[in-house]
Amino acid sequence: MGAATVIGRRMREGFSLIELLIVMTIIGILVTIALPQVWDATQRAKEAVLRENLYVMRDAIDQYFADGGEYPERLTDLAAAAYLREIPKDPITDSRETWVVKLVDWQLVEEGERPGIWDVRSGARGAGLNGVAYSEW
Repeated sequence: MGAATVIGRRMREGFSLIELLIVMTIIGILVTIALPQVWDATQRAKEAVLRENLYVMRDAIDQYFADGGEYPERLTDLAAAAYLREIPKDPITDSRETWVVKLVDWQLVEEGERPGIWDVRSGARGAGLNGVAYSEW
Protein backbone atom coordinates (compact mmCIF):
# COMPACT_ATOMS: atom_id res chain seq x y z
CA MET A 1 0.00 0.00 0.00
CA GLY A 2 1.12 3.42 -0.78
CA ALA A 3 1.20 6.38 1.57
CA ALA A 4 -1.58 8.09 -0.37
CA THR A 5 -3.94 5.14 0.22
CA VAL A 6 -3.33 5.14 4.00
CA ILE A 7 -3.92 8.91 4.26
CA GLY A 8 -7.13 8.63 2.21
CA ARG A 9 -8.53 5.95 4.52
CA ARG A 10 -7.83 7.95 7.66
CA MET A 11 -9.72 10.91 6.33
CA ARG A 12 -12.76 8.75 5.45
CA GLU A 13 -12.97 6.99 8.85
CA GLY A 14 -14.37 9.92 10.92
CA PHE A 15 -17.67 11.83 10.84
CA SER A 16 -17.99 15.19 9.24
CA LEU A 17 -19.27 18.21 11.16
CA ILE A 18 -22.47 18.21 9.11
CA GLU A 19 -23.18 14.57 9.99
CA LEU A 20 -22.65 15.29 13.69
CA LEU A 21 -24.94 18.33 13.55
CA ILE A 22 -27.69 16.31 11.87
CA VAL A 23 -27.46 13.56 14.51
CA MET A 24 -27.49 16.12 17.35
CA THR A 25 -30.54 17.82 15.81
CA ILE A 26 -32.42 14.51 15.58
CA ILE A 27 -31.54 13.68 19.21
CA GLY A 28 -32.73 17.15 20.30
CA ILE A 29 -36.06 16.68 18.53
CA LEU A 30 -36.58 13.26 20.15
CA VAL A 31 -35.75 14.63 23.62
CA THR A 32 -38.15 17.54 23.08
CA ILE A 33 -40.92 15.09 22.26
CA ALA A 34 -40.16 12.58 25.03
CA LEU A 35 -39.34 14.86 27.99
CA PRO A 36 -42.91 16.07 28.71
CA GLN A 37 -44.07 12.45 28.65
CA VAL A 38 -41.48 11.54 31.28
CA TRP A 39 -42.41 14.49 33.50
CA ASP A 40 -46.12 13.61 33.31
CA ALA A 41 -45.43 9.94 34.09
CA THR A 42 -44.72 10.68 37.75
CA GLN A 43 -47.92 12.69 38.10
CA ARG A 44 -49.94 10.01 36.30
CA ALA A 45 -48.55 7.40 38.69
CA LYS A 46 -49.53 9.48 41.75
CA GLU A 47 -53.02 9.99 40.34
CA ALA A 48 -53.40 6.26 39.70
CA VAL A 49 -52.45 5.56 43.33
CA LEU A 50 -54.95 8.22 44.49
CA ARG A 51 -57.75 6.60 42.46
CA GLU A 52 -56.90 3.19 43.91
CA ASN A 53 -56.71 4.49 47.50
CA LEU A 54 -60.08 6.21 47.15
CA TYR A 55 -61.62 3.05 45.69
CA VAL A 56 -60.25 0.87 48.50
CA MET A 57 -61.38 3.24 51.28
CA ARG A 58 -64.85 3.67 49.78
CA ASP A 59 -65.18 -0.09 49.45
CA ALA A 60 -64.09 -0.53 53.09
CA ILE A 61 -66.70 2.05 54.19
CA ASP A 62 -69.38 0.14 52.28
CA GLN A 63 -68.30 -3.17 53.82
CA TYR A 64 -68.28 -1.61 57.30
CA PHE A 65 -71.85 -0.42 56.74
CA ALA A 66 -72.98 -3.75 55.30
CA ASP A 67 -71.59 -5.66 58.26
CA GLY A 68 -72.63 -3.33 61.09
CA GLY A 69 -75.56 -1.32 59.75
CA GLU A 70 -73.85 2.01 60.45
CA TYR A 71 -71.11 4.08 58.92
CA PRO A 72 -67.75 4.54 60.70
CA GLU A 73 -67.34 7.70 62.78
CA ARG A 74 -63.65 8.07 61.86
CA LEU A 75 -61.42 6.66 59.16
CA THR A 76 -59.31 5.04 61.85
CA ASP A 77 -62.34 2.89 62.73
CA LEU A 78 -61.81 1.10 59.40
CA ALA A 79 -58.30 0.11 60.40
CA ALA A 80 -59.32 -0.75 63.97
CA ALA A 81 -62.03 -3.09 62.65
CA ALA A 82 -59.56 -4.65 60.17
CA TYR A 83 -61.29 -3.40 57.03
CA LEU A 84 -57.99 -1.72 56.16
CA ARG A 85 -54.50 -2.48 57.43
CA GLU A 86 -53.90 1.23 57.81
CA ILE A 87 -55.25 4.46 56.43
CA PRO A 88 -53.38 5.02 53.17
CA LYS A 89 -51.47 8.18 52.39
CA ASP A 90 -52.87 10.66 49.93
CA PRO A 91 -50.12 10.43 47.28
CA ILE A 92 -50.62 14.02 46.15
CA THR A 93 -50.20 15.55 49.63
CA ASP A 94 -48.08 12.65 50.96
CA SER A 95 -50.07 12.63 54.20
CA ARG A 96 -52.68 10.51 55.96
CA GLU A 97 -54.15 13.58 57.62
CA THR A 98 -55.46 15.40 54.55
CA TRP A 99 -58.37 13.13 53.63
CA VAL A 100 -61.67 15.00 53.56
CA VAL A 101 -64.62 12.96 54.82
CA LYS A 102 -68.26 13.44 53.92
CA LEU A 103 -70.76 12.56 56.59
CA VAL A 104 -74.13 10.96 56.04
CA ASP A 105 -76.90 13.51 55.48
CA TRP A 106 -78.51 14.47 58.79
CA GLN A 107 -81.93 13.45 57.42
CA LEU A 108 -80.76 9.84 57.23
CA VAL A 109 -79.46 9.69 60.81
CA GLU A 110 -81.84 8.59 63.52
CA GLU A 111 -82.16 10.77 66.58
CA GLY A 112 -79.42 10.19 69.12
CA GLU A 113 -77.06 8.59 66.61
CA ARG A 114 -73.88 10.18 65.34
CA PRO A 115 -73.53 10.67 61.59
CA GLY A 116 -70.91 8.44 60.10
CA ILE A 117 -68.58 8.77 57.15
CA TRP A 118 -70.11 7.70 53.87
CA ASP A 119 -67.52 9.11 51.45
CA VAL A 120 -63.90 10.22 51.41
CA ARG A 121 -62.09 12.60 49.07
CA SER A 122 -58.61 13.95 48.63
CA GLY A 123 -57.69 17.13 50.42
CA ALA A 124 -55.11 18.01 47.78
CA ARG A 125 -55.33 21.38 46.10
CA GLY A 126 -55.26 21.72 42.37
CA ALA A 127 -56.48 19.57 39.55
CA GLY A 128 -55.36 16.35 37.98
CA LEU A 129 -54.03 15.92 34.50
CA ASN A 130 -57.63 15.36 33.38
CA GLY A 131 -58.57 18.89 34.55
CA VAL A 132 -60.85 17.73 37.40
CA ALA A 133 -60.06 19.04 40.89
CA TYR A 134 -58.67 16.39 43.25
CA SER A 135 -61.36 17.33 45.77
CA GLU A 136 -64.01 16.12 43.30
CA TRP A 137 -62.54 12.66 42.68
